[in-house]
Amino acid sequence: MSPVLLEKEQFVHGIWAESARDLEWQPGRPLNIGWQCSDRLCRLGLGEKPALLWEDHQGNARRYTFDDLRVLTNTMAAYLRDEAGLHPGERICLFLDRVPELYFGFLAILKMGGIVQPLFSAFGDDSLWTRLDNAGTAAVITQRKHLGKVRRARERLPELRTVVVVDAGDLALGPGELALDLERRERVERFAGLATDPETPSVLHYTSGTTGQPKGAQHVHLSVLGQALTARRVLDLGPDDVYWCNADPGWVTGTSYGIIGPWANGVTQAVLDAGFQSDRWYAFLEKYRVTVWYSAPTAIRLLMRDGTELARRYDLSALRHLASVGEPLNPEAVIWSREAFGRPFHDTYWQTETGAIVIANLPGMQVKPGSMGKPFPGVTAAVLDARTGEPVTAPGRAGLLALRPDFPSLIRSYWRNPDAFAAKFRNGWYLTGDRASIDADGYFWFVGRDDDVINTGGHLVGPFEIESAMLEHPAVAESAAVAKPDAVNMEVVKAFVVLKPGHAPNDDLELEIMNTLRRRLSPLAMPQEIAFVPSLPKTRSGKIMRRVLRAQEWGEPVGDLSTMMEE
Repeated sequence: MSPVLLEKEQFVHGIWAESARDLEWQPGRPLNIGWQCSDRLCRLGLGEKPALLWEDHQGNARRYTFDDLRVLTNTMAAYLRDEAGLHPGERICLFLDRVPELYFGFLAILKMGGIVQPLFSAFGDDSLWTRLDNAGTAAVITQRKHLGKVRRARERLPELRTVVVVDAGDLALGPGELALDLERRERVERFAGLATDPETPSVLHYTSGTTGQPKGAQHVHLSVLGQALTARRVLDLGPDDVYWCNADPGWVTGTSYGIIGPWANGVTQAVLDAGFQSDRWYAFLEKYRVTVWYSAPTAIRLLMRDGTELARRYDLSALRHLASVGEPLNPEAVIWSREAFGRPFHDTYWQTETGAIVIANLPGMQVKPGSMGKPFPGVTAAVLDARTGEPVTAPGRAGLLALRPDFPSLIRSYWRNPDAFAAKFRNGWYLTGDRASIDADGYFWFVGRDDDVINTGGHLVGPFEIESAMLEHPAVAESAAVAKPDAVNMEVVKAFVVLKPGHAPNDDLELEIMNTLRRRLSPLAMPQEIAFVPSLPKTRSGKIMRRVLRAQEWGEPVGDLSTMMEE
């Protein structure tokens, strides 16, 4: 039994009913994300509108309309069902670079009733095997460059019976391996997709593992109500926009707002299948006249490192709205974006588990640099006392960030882990695992992951405040703050600093940084030690893995590292 409190009455009145009307859906009728994002739009007359503007690292480009999207996803769905022999409810993994087949495959799997399991194509053998094994995956759709990893995983996975290679060409394939050249297949105009119930499982996303073992977060088709509405209201997507979300669909942002949200609204989106490079990103924004850009703090900090002058070499005048997600956006990044682009990045807060944005700096809202913003209309958020579980009323007092579990995009379970899912709920609240505070104006402020908060001398100190203060020094590119053991205070703060190019660590620089911190922080929050490092451990979605740094300080096992970005 799911602790989710969602009731049908919520779709008769209120904001979620608005989304249901926009998607032409009524309670009691089937709901399928794949159909919503393709066939429905063609029926509305948007068939000739560009859906996907795709480019790879070599400059190869392709353009697909919504009618192309409809037909190609129908073709792929028919192939998976009729030739690959896959069935509704089976987990089908997308293990692909950001090639067009990744995006078509996502909708195709949903159309035929499968559960999409997107994974980063950069995962190593163990990372891939762990998630395929946990999910009981029936099929993997991949490229020949990744086939070796898939084959090695399959040797240990009896449930994995089918591998589909989208660019096999003349490659010799073995038993259970199939070639799918989507562009050369006979097009399927009509596909009788599965009439999925709104509560039918849709996407299985694994958490990023910043604080422990990744878990499979199971979403349902009803989530499209939240993703479509927040894409319009928070990301401000409209019919004339060209939108770029630079998140990989292996991460939930890359599906909720890199596939579902924009396409449910009939928005043209641009996709760059290439790694980070400042000038390449700026050139991409310029070339496709991107109007709305959704990025991550790590990427923004990397852009900051290269300065404002580089940004000003490109014509970025089409940009009208910027948003950020993944981890808290430091105030310095908001201030810098105003200088570089003439407008601030709007921070948004949500999780793999929430499936859609729940707290945000909405368009037109005053942006307080460093703040998460306010709850999205239709989402009830609070800060709870960790001891009593009751809402905290005093402004500025930190506690557990919690949400009423009554919005459509919240997960319905952790795959094969019901105990972990049940532990996320208390007194009718969903516990995010984060700590936050609320100011007198109703703005939420991130303090840190509950596991990241530093208890020094009985006082709780959040790492984000310390890290933001360190970034005020012009030599600091990135920072992280964790607890280290102390005989007197139990824990004290240790800071890790990555310097910008042209700066070298020395005692004078350390003193300068400390003086910067003294102007911003209380004595309790001051680091007792600064370590200069070449890089910080991050997940592949760009989140700093503070638990790895903390474990090293305490001499503890670092736990699962399968999501960690390789240097």
